[in-house]
Amino acid sequence: MDQSNAPQPSRGAGLLLIAAIFALALNLRPAMAAVGPLLDLIEAATGMDSTTASLLTTLPVAMIGVGALSIRPLRRRLGERKGILLGAVLIGLACLARAVFDGTAGLIASAVVVGVGVALIQALAPVVIKRAFPTRFGTVMGVYTTGIMGGAAVAAATAAGLAGAVGWAGALALWAVPAFLAAVVWIIAARDPAAEEPNRAVVAEGTHPEVPFWKQPRAWALVPILGLGTSAYTLVLAWLPPYYVDMGQARATAGFLLSGMTGAEVAAGVLVSLFIARFPDRRGPMLAAVALALIGLAGLVLTPVSLAVPVMLLLGLGIGAVFPLTLILAMDQIDDPVRSGDLLAFVQGGGYIIASLSPLAAGLLRDRLSDLSQAWMLMGLGLVAMAAMTLAFKPGGAKLR
Repeated sequence: MDQSNAPQPSRGAGLLLIAAIFALALNLRPAMAAVGPLLDLIEAATGMDSTTASLLTTLPVAMIGVGALSIRPLRRRLGERKGILLGAVLIGLACLARAVFDGTAGLIASAVVVGVGVALIQALAPVVIKRAFPTRFGTVMGVYTTGIMGGAAVAAATAAGLAGAVGWAGALALWAVPAFLAAVVWIIAARDPAAEEPNRAVVAEGTHPEVPFWKQPRAWALVPILGLGTSAYTLVLAWLPPYYVDMGQARATAGFLLSGMTGAEVAAGVLVSLFIARFPDRRGPMLAAVALALIGLAGLVLTPVSLAVPVMLLLGLGIGAVFPLTLILAMDQIDDPVRSGDLLAFVQGGGYIIASLSPLAAGLLRDRLSDLSQAWMLMGLGLVAMAAMTLAFKPGGAKLR
């Protein structure tokens, strides 16, 4: 399908669609980001050890991957409009359930449902963005990823205060409210034809089953790049606050540090959206982002308390730029907006499954060593490997089919 034939939104409808995408993005991380600052309370109330508690992040991330790999038949059955709406509703219901089902089994089950909801939105929203904003794709993707990080920042900053007011289970459940509000905004914005594929038959014909992505080495090469880049984000999201609490810092302080780091990620996302069009070769910005993240990880090991603020700034700028750059790098490899959804599903599917292992590995290390320094060092090695893999993606290379 030629994206030039896809319906383009009017200016007003386009702004509303961007607002809806941003609102949805805000809800893709709070169910996970609010857990870290409250982890000591959750462990005390439920009896979880670190390995079990890591499942509250590992399972949603893994489900994002599994859901992405299954998204093509869901997209054919539901379409983007209904699929994204279902994702927002599932996130809201899962958060709400935590007010009642606050035991180990209930929290783990809600984590799985959150992952399914996030998977639906993350696989389908970029397809809508590429179709509705083909000439501003990088910019709108920057807005989308900035929303993801912004939601995490707010969740981390408010977790301790909300827990003090309504308890830790209530603090987790309150995130149902913005999820349901985002669903309402999406219902209004999705009335525009640009929010839905014009012809369901085109989706079926445009997928080229004779050349699936799993048979294309270039598509496989994107999987560990996204996986390792996202591993850094999920590791910090899950374990940065407990790391500081273990060192004697207050729960609220640990939450604010994660929020500050995520705020730096938001700033990095904005910078990427503003300037990425000047860098058709994505490798330069990616290497710069990885360098910042590596310095930040080194700071977590060597000077985590005395230089906490600059460490959070560097780590946030690095990870915050890596995340949107990996998505943009993947979408650069294909022109067809219908096939772009399939590509993103394939790359995110494998990538998020890889990324789900980092919080689990850190939980195992914390149970056995009572320290997370080794987790930060291993993540640094992973980012170096990711940077090396990125070098293979020169601009002007062959596109995926």
